[in-house]
Amino acid sequence: MDRIRITGGQRLKGTIPISGAKNAALPLMIASLLTSDRLTLKNVPNLADVNLLARILRNHGVDHSVDGKRANADPHLLGETFHFTARDIVDTTAPYEMVSRMRASFWVLGPLLARAGEARVSLPGGCAIGTRPVDLHLLGLKALGAEIDIDAGYVVAKAPKGGLRGARVVMPKVSVGATHNVLMAASLARGETVIENAAREPEVADVAQCLMKMGAKIDGIGTSTLRIEGRDRLEGATHHVLPDRIETGTYAFAIAATGGDVVLEGARKELLETALDTLQQTGATVEETAEGVRIARNGNAIEPVSIETQPFPGFPTDLQAQLMALMTRAKGTSVIRETIFENRFMHVQELARLGADIRLHGDSATIRGVGTLRGAPVMATDLRASVSLVIAGLMADGETMINRVYHLDRGFERLEEKLSRCGAHIERLTG
Repeated sequence: MDRIRITGGQRLKGTIPISGAKNAALPLMIASLLTSDRLTLKNVPNLADVNLLARILRNHGVDHSVDGKRANADPHLLGETFHFTARDIVDTTAPYEMVSRMRASFWVLGPLLARAGEARVSLPGGCAIGTRPVDLHLLGLKALGAEIDIDAGYVVAKAPKGGLRGARVVMPKVSVGATHNVLMAASLARGETVIENAAREPEVADVAQCLMKMGAKIDGIGTSTLRIEGRDRLEGATHHVLPDRIETGTYAFAIAATGGDVVLEGARKELLETALDTLQQTGATVEETAEGVRIARNGNAIEPVSIETQPFPGFPTDLQAQLMALMTRAKGTSVIRETIFENRFMHVQELARLGADIRLHGDSATIRGVGTLRGAPVMATDLRASVSLVIAGLMADGETMINRVYHLDRGFERLEEKLSRCGAHIERLTG
């Protein structure tokens, strides 16, 4: 099993290219189920989750091919171009052995139901950062007329005669996944669908923009109220995946942690204003450039900040662990409150192995900055927790060995290569 070894203490300097957003690429790939024509996606990141979803889609009858295979030695080449064609839906079942490996694959439910009139999709079950129930997905699809039963751990859904029909869907709480599912299903429903309290995340807007290119009519993109005028069929399209704001924020916190100076090439500041504003409060410089966003912290102390995670445009839950790693070296006390997912503080015990001083109180963590972190063997527990350990390892004295790094491969494209090009002493050990 692969491990990552880091020898800390090196300032990051140079340029890091930002990959396409995983959280947009996955639902965009699933949107290929909505049309018999070809959907071409550019700037798709080369990640374990992307490759797994491509295999899952093949099970439903989606053919796919890939252009622009990249040389691993050159991270400045653009993301890969995927072509998806679902001429016929050959199987409307998404089995447990597939859905259990990646929760986002549950989002095939809405497109399969809208296109084929039926779907049988395994319940995804729990995960390391909480249960994340699917009740909001089912609420929205029922509003569109679907008949839904739970049978032996599967969601069995059928559309009414004549297909799904537009409706008013009020989300009791903001859910990115449920918004994706209902949005895609509504694009092939009869009449108008209004989704209220819809997720406003940039990835949702990116999927909506792609659906528009495919022929859907959608108003309110980027707001909490989406209006979708359903179409009899959608067409093929070509769409460029937006840059990954979580990868951008992750590297921004890593640069600040090391006192570095790096341009994040292709990054878009407006996609994560709250996180970058928080970073500036810690003493880092954030500057938009023609190439992307420059992050620097040259000699300034790390100032403590306190935040709580919120749906977009608030501070992203997917950057909570990275901020916590930075705060372990702040000159003072910080408080981080996690309001989105339960069980998302599992990285705390691993950070403590490096010398961090963190106390948990329910959904809040109090971090007292320490003068020095010291390298140690640690174990990744989930995707974002994994990368918080990388940031801590970059700050720590001595060697940090991170085990179970397959979590990192799910969401960060060639992380060790990008960091090493900016001066980090980081390497992947195989076997």
